[in-house]
Amino acid sequence: MNPTHTNLPPRARSGGKGKNQQTTKKKKKSPWKSFFKFILIVLLLAVLTVAGYAVYLVMKGNEVIDQTGIDKPVPPGQSAKEKPLTVLLLGTDHRPETGTYLTDVTMVATLNPDTNSATLVSLPRDTRIELEGYKVGKLNGFYPNFKAAYNRAEKKESGSGIPAEDEMKTMMSKYLGINIDYVTVIDFQGFREVVDTFGGVQANVQYNMCYRDTADGTDINLKAGPQKLDGTQALDYVRYRKSSSNCTPRTKESNDFDRNARQSEVLHSLLDQMKSFGGVTKVGNALDAVSDNMVTDFERQQIRNVLQTYYDIGKEDVKFMPVVGEWRSPFVYVGEKELNAARQALQDELSGKHQAAAAGTEADSVPAP
Repeated sequence: MNPTHTNLPPRARSGGKGKNQQTTKKKKKSPWKSFFKFILIVLLLAVLTVAGYAVYLVMKGNEVIDQTGIDKPVPPGQSAKEKPLTVLLLGTDHRPETGTYLTDVTMVATLNPDTNSATLVSLPRDTRIELEGYKVGKLNGFYPNFKAAYNRAEKKESGSGIPAEDEMKTMMSKYLGINIDYVTVIDFQGFREVVDTFGGVQANVQYNMCYRDTADGTDINLKAGPQKLDGTQALDYVRYRKSSSNCTPRTKESNDFDRNARQSEVLHSLLDQMKSFGGVTKVGNALDAVSDNMVTDFERQQIRNVLQTYYDIGKEDVKFMPVVGEWRSPFVYVGEKELNAARQALQDELSGKHQAAAAGTEADSVPAP
């Protein structure tokens, strides 16, 4: 018998239907291991991307802080990590089209590290300010007047020689009966750029808004209804006051209290955009927009202290308190009761007696004058 011939089946050769190929077929019929490997790779890449972007944000944040904060040490015992702070926030109408510095937004914020909370008082732009040592006037006109006086002093003409930001801190500290530690001024050009960076904001426009002014290029033309607004439209939305004669038909007038409510609405929408994944990836560009359009007297290290202390503050931890008054042209008259309530809210925050309120509820319920 030829030993090469047997009744046994032939051995599997390469490419045949042997054991090796059967093993390969098993792997193809069990895709779960490959699927889980794919998921792990995706997760790993996501973690590495987020970690890399976090490093980028830290570097970008440091770059912005170095550009905006002042190069001085934080006084001993004054760190935002260990004591409450009060900050004056001004939004100026300083745009390329106007060159003016009217403050359409004036807010005072107190932050408490022990409660990780804040109280934000917003004052109408037309508030009548009557204080000893100051000429009676609208709130929004003091900052540009202080800047003009400082510029005159710089040119060795008549003037105070005190920076406008310091003058505003002194005046508002006296008006609200509270010591203001810092001031930050952001112009509307920066606001527009930040909104555009995040792809716009969602808003529910309550009524048609039309206003045209060829002198500064203003062209407000918003239709009622829920919609996404770009930077220019968002600025038009929060600033709209009344319709102009060249609008047909004329649209409903607004007031300081309505504007405060719209400011709150847009800010909340912007915060939602920032917290989204797509928003997070655009923070670097937003930081650039802010740094180019902001003036502050915060020390660089103090800015870092604030960011480290309040990085996880939530909407429910921020009490928004718009001050109301009575409109009698050309001023808004704020009564002692309303002013004292605002003063007390700021004092309560400083002393740790923060009372949380649902975001936007105060602004939404402000009565028209």
